[in-house]
Amino acid sequence: MKNIILFASGGGSNAEQIMQYFAHKEHYAVVALFTNNPNAGVLDKAKKYGVPTVIFSKEELNEGKVLLKLRSFNPSIVVLAGFLWKFPSDIIAAYPGKVINIHPALLPKYGGKGMYGIHVHKAVLENKDAESGITIHFVNDNYDEGNVIYQHTVAVSDCLTPEDVAQRVLELEHEHFPRVIEELLKDL
Repeated sequence: MKNIILFASGGGSNAEQIMQYFAHKEHYAVVALFTNNPNAGVLDKAKKYGVPTVIFSKEELNEGKVLLKLRSFNPSIVVLAGFLWKFPSDIIAAYPGKVINIHPALLPKYGGKGMYGIHVHKAVLENKDAESGITIHFVNDNYDEGNVIYQHTVAVSDCLTPEDVAQRVLELEHEHFPRVIEELLKDL
C-alpha cells in the first residue's frame, strides 16, 4: 500500500477530491490529513472519508514535531492541497522528491510569497492574460520554485471577475490533481 498524506489549511475542496478519488483504490490510500487550522472545513471532509486528522501549530511545524508525527504514517507522498504556510526544510529533506503542491496559475507566473487563491486570479485579470491554469510541482525551500511536474491551461479572456477565473482553475485542479498524484505514486 502506498500512503498519501494531505496538508490543507482551508475548505479543502482539493483534499476532498483526492480523498474521494483514492477511497476505493486497491494500492493507494489517504492515511492522514494534517492542518494548521483547527476550524478548517477540510476537517469535516476528512471525517466524511474516515481519514485521521492531525492539527498542529506553527511552533510544532517548525520544531520538528510535525515531522515526527508524519513519519508515523509512513508516507509514500506528501501532498499540499491548499496549505498556506511555508513548508519546512526538515520535511522536504526527509522526503526528497515526494512533497508536491498545486498552484492556481502557470508558474513561474504569479508565484511566490503572498500569491495564493484569489490574489493569483486578480493578478491574471489585471494583466489581461488570455489563459491561466494549474501547475503541480515539487516543493523545495522557496515558494513555488520546485520543478514542474504538470501544467494545464484554460482560457480566461472572457472572465469578468477573479472569481470567474478561480472557478475555471478550480475545475482543472479537481480534474487533474488526483490523477497526477496517482501517476507519481506508480513511479515511487
